[in-house]
Amino acid sequence: MHYIITRHPKLAALLAGFIAATGFEPLKLWPVTLACFALLIALIERAPDRRSAFLRGWLFGVGHFTLGLNWIAHAFTFQDAMPHWFGYGAVVLLSLYLAVYPGLATLGAWWLQSSVFLPRQKHGNLTVPLLFAATWLATEYLRAVIFTGFAWNPLGATLLPTGIAIASTLIGTYGLGALTILASGALLLVSRRQFTPAAAIAVPLLALAAWGLLSPAPPAGTGAPRIRVVQPNIGQDEKYSPELEQAHFRTLATLSGTPRPAPRLIFWPEAAIPAYLDMEPEWRTRLASLLGPGDLLMTGATKVYFKQVEKNGYAENVLAGANNSLFVVTPDARLAARYDKSHLVPYGEYLPMRSILQPIGLSRLVPGDADFWPGPGPQSLTLPATLGRPELKMGVQICYEIIFSGQVVDSAHRPSFLFNPSNDAWFGSWGPVQHLAQARLRAIEEALPIIRSTPTGVSAVIDARGHVLSALGLHRAGFLDTGLPSALPPTLFSRLGNWAPFLFMALLLALAIATRRTTR
Repeated sequence: MHYIITRHPKLAALLAGFIAATGFEPLKLWPVTLACFALLIALIERAPDRRSAFLRGWLFGVGHFTLGLNWIAHAFTFQDAMPHWFGYGAVVLLSLYLAVYPGLATLGAWWLQSSVFLPRQKHGNLTVPLLFAATWLATEYLRAVIFTGFAWNPLGATLLPTGIAIASTLIGTYGLGALTILASGALLLVSRRQFTPAAAIAVPLLALAAWGLLSPAPPAGTGAPRIRVVQPNIGQDEKYSPELEQAHFRTLATLSGTPRPAPRLIFWPEAAIPAYLDMEPEWRTRLASLLGPGDLLMTGATKVYFKQVEKNGYAENVLAGANNSLFVVTPDARLAARYDKSHLVPYGEYLPMRSILQPIGLSRLVPGDADFWPGPGPQSLTLPATLGRPELKMGVQICYEIIFSGQVVDSAHRPSFLFNPSNDAWFGSWGPVQHLAQARLRAIEEALPIIRSTPTGVSAVIDARGHVLSALGLHRAGFLDTGLPSALPPTLFSRLGNWAPFLFMALLLALAIATRRTTR
């Protein structure tokens, strides 16, 4: 390792970043990720100047995001407005931008140890890992908020198999990423036979792992309503086919089952039906025919808006915009509630700077003539009590929205569970399982069960500790029939939101100062 770091630091950073992405789903090689970040910490320590410190982190990020986000290229194969090969270029271009954030993290750690903690150590002990953990936390948060944010694959997701992820109940996903950096720092210190400072990191992490792995599953709620999660296995290439509309509906209807005396909550995926439910009563009647007296159906559909324009001297209604929505349908064909997706996917559901990009041939990936409009943000929808089923509050996060830590729950009206209808059918084999991992992190942070329904997988029932209780794998038609898991009391993170990881960041900086003074 010493030879690679000293002779080829740029190549080492690029390759280490690429290999580090294997810690995410579906490979889950989290020890490899820790080793790669240990190498990056060593590269920070040996960087001769600010430019080198930034460049090493940036190259690491280029490799890291290029592999981890390879599924994005698959999405381009389902539209014809742009060449399919452009998807691979889009992955690289996005990675070149996202890599700025790891670059800023390495630059920040280098600058702090060089300028604040003079004289700079040639081979730091705890100082650089603590500083890098703090700067990584800050820049990962910035990645999630700047330019509407792209929070996909937070580093802490690699720790889901270890049990340490339970720490996100205290410090959130961004704090969990900082713990990953600290674990890598401990690994680096062990490789240098600096066992005492390594133990100072490793012992608390092992205690967290034991807490997470040995923590009992939440008890099943008494009188919990029955739920049915439907996965029709309708691929993106046939989803919008008018010729298959009736066949798709029959599939959804069959998997939903026949009405029963016991009330059920039935969950369908995002954009499950090609209908404007508030404008098409015949569609509401079709859906209501599938429901028993106490059932409710949660289905994705589109809400559209029109505007009048003058054409050839006549007023004409044209499509102005739309919401990607979730509707709650009752047995008497009413719409009990609606949620409109707030955090939209740029270039997916709307085209930024349309007047500039559309003339040069760029288009959004979701078909349609008008952009989607954002909704108001996290809301808790009240599900009416029927036939002995108590009144419930349901939070909704449609697809992409579930990846944003601290932005998924209406804290003033805490829900009983979260529903995450999604359409992962165009994200290959890596995207859907990474999406599921991020939903599990939201469940742990908020101590709320999460229900996921997708067209082609992975649909799942997740308990309030992030355990997958049942799931339907990729490209399988089927349903999940179970009880609704119960919520746990609010966590520290659910109360403080993203103030919690930033308080943890302040603690890391204070510890770095303390350890630096001790070892000076």
